[in-house]
Amino acid sequence: MNIAVLSRNPALYSTQSLVQAARRKHHYVRVIDYVNCDIVLDSDSPKILYNGYQLENIDAVIPRIGAGYTSYGSAMIRQFMAAGVYSTLSPHALNAARNKIECLQILASAGLMVPRSLISNNSLFFEDLLSNLDDERAVIKLVNGTHGLGVVLAHDRKQAASIMEAFSKSKSKVFVQEFIEEAGGADVRVFVVDGNIEGVMKRQAKEGEFRSNMHRGASATVIKLTDEEKSVALKAADILGLKIAGVDMLQSKKGPMILEVNASPGLEGIETTTRNDIAGKIIDMIERDTRK
Repeated sequence: MNIAVLSRNPALYSTQSLVQAARRKHHYVRVIDYVNCDIVLDSDSPKILYNGYQLENIDAVIPRIGAGYTSYGSAMIRQFMAAGVYSTLSPHALNAARNKIECLQILASAGLMVPRSLISNNSLFFEDLLSNLDDERAVIKLVNGTHGLGVVLAHDRKQAASIMEAFSKSKSKVFVQEFIEEAGGADVRVFVVDGNIEGVMKRQAKEGEFRSNMHRGASATVIKLTDEEKSVALKAADILGLKIAGVDMLQSKKGPMILEVNASPGLEGIETTTRNDIAGKIIDMIERDTRK
């Protein structure tokens, strides 16, 4: 098969892992910077140009769309699919997962547990809104933040309201979530491929830090999920229409709570921690689906 990895940086671990997995299975694979692709809209023969040349004979694409290019990346995926190319990610699923508020709304409406979350555009009522949280502490998050950037822990409601107001004045969109103390600064990343759990790790924030992102220096260990946690992770990926998903959960006293679902989850942390060839599982899925 002729496979294209849509990635801005061919040197990234995730990109290289997918390229090597495809080559091990004797596929032709190349990395294409989707930002340098152009779209030619035509109802008869939709085209994609890359650095001025038309891309042809591509059987499948693996989109690795960065947070800053969601809109254009979504349009590019749609164009490839219109041209009859198989994609591991649909534009609808990308947009639903990437918008954190929409993602939480979809999951909560399906009966999955998420941290109590507050969203408002009116700074006059921030303090009143925060009274809907049981704890004085609150976690304020940028809607478009990644890797733990734009995530702040407020220790009381007055501080939380001040932080929200500061973000609001800078035209940054934020939302607030309850602080889950029993999680102990840790979360669980579940890597789902084609309806199967292919890797699980628990990420523990370093001392003095509450954000459990690997980019913030968190450590990772392999853990075994409960049946409930497995069910929640698989259901979340299925509801959002994601064939590849990184489902992040908190282990709360109420049960597994979904923090967010990543449509382009990184491979480095999960593969190095679990020693599982997850990139190979993704290539296996492409082979199965394209045969169908």
